[in-house]
Amino acid sequence: MITYDWNCKTVDVYPTEGEHSDVVYNVHWIVTGVSDEVDTQENPYSVTNIGTQTLSTSDITDFTPISEVTNKEVVKWTKAAMGEDQVKTIETGIQGSIELLINPTSVTMTISD
Repeated sequence: MITYDWNCKTVDVYPTEGEHSDVVYNVHWIVTGVSDEVDTQENPYSVTNIGTQTLSTSDITDFTPISEVTNKEVVKWTKAAMGEDQVKTIETGIQGSIELLINPTSVTMTISD
């Protein structure tokens, strides 16, 4: 099983947008998948993917001041802006990369003389 951690704590903001201050418009996301399987040193297999997601600021109905914004809330905004398919693609890609770490299809070796 893989657990996914979404870190959306780094954001770009417009200093002013209409009547609001520090309006989040872009999220720098980091998604880390951690497997419950471990390597020979007992470390769980993990893979991280990073990117950005633009958020629409055209219709702000429930504005939250930046001092009250939480990672959980920004993750929700980010996933909504991405759409379910893109979220699934990111998590599936991480899962595939972890599976390749566990069961590699290719390895690099050095030949001695």
